[in-house]
Amino acid sequence: MSRGNDEHWWAPKRYGIGTGWPIAWQAWAITLAYALAVIGAAYLVLPLSAPAFVTIIVSATAAFVIVCARKTRGGWRWRWGEMD
Repeated sequence: MSRGNDEHWWAPKRYGIGTGWPIAWQAWAITLAYALAVIGAAYLVLPLSAPAFVTIIVSATAAFVIVCARKTRGGWRWRWGEMD
């Protein structure tokens, strides 16, 4: 699934700022791990402790966003579509 450059895991968005579609298996794996962490926390932790659930979600989201920002081709910056 990789397009020959293992350094980048996501394509940039065409318009706006942020991450677009995954272009490497590592991005799919990280996305799946994040989704499983959120779902697992909702089922296992939320019934026991809401503050612990919020802590897990905030931590997992922060880690996911940092990885996305560092592994997006061209980094995160504002894009205007075809002009970039």
